[in-house]
Amino acid sequence: MITLRKSAERGYADHGWLKSYHSFSFADYFDPAHMGVGNLRVINEDRIAPGTGFGTHGHRDMEIVSYVLDGALAHKDSIGNGAEGGVASGKSGVIRPGEVQRMSAGTGVRHSEFNHAADQTTHFLQIWILPRQAGIAPGYEQKHFDAAAKRGRLALVASPDGREGSVTIHADATLRAGLLDGAERVQADLDPRRIAYVHLVRGALRVNDHALRGGDAARIEGETRLVLEGGEDAEVLVFDLAP
Repeated sequence: MITLRKSAERGYADHGWLKSYHSFSFADYFDPAHMGVGNLRVINEDRIAPGTGFGTHGHRDMEIVSYVLDGALAHKDSIGNGAEGGVASGKSGVIRPGEVQRMSAGTGVRHSEFNHAADQTTHFLQIWILPRQAGIAPGYEQKHFDAAAKRGRLALVASPDGREGSVTIHADATLRAGLLDGAERVQADLDPRRIAYVHLVRGALRVNDHALRGGDAARIEGETRLVLEGGEDAEVLVFDLAP
């Protein structure tokens, strides 16, 4: 079964400095029919104006993944990443296109996120996934995945065991990213007992013969195959999720 979630059906918030589309219920947007998919709780598509950002705030017991599309996102947290702490550890806390950041909130962490591009809107996806267990130690990880690694294929960017160079999330989920255009085609096996969630970041793409455009998504259950084709400058994220 394939259920489409069109971009225009998402929640939307315009705070002036921040413009955000919510795939699932978040903050002032509430829709009981869209509270998440499996253990995927949040996909927010955020655009932050230059010179602005999220002030210091707290999280706990959540795996938070940031995926930057344009601009640069500056991160600083209470466990020493970003700004001064990050320089010493080799974790600058500045996330640019092609980079994936994972923050495990665990027992509690406070952080801030700001637009690091002085003259450009920063466009990124904020993704929250429920962890396998509560109360783990907070953690942070940041890795780069160049366009070649994603061109015409699905590159593993987040997984429970950090395989294939992915960031490690403490959750029963994987996240893959791909770039498809023209004749490029990807076919992958699916476990029909799990949930696949395909979020088209931008461009156009056919997902199991369903046409999607930027911001659209497809929830796939009980299927054994995923086919991505007919891409037009498409960037896509594919989640494998616990039901």
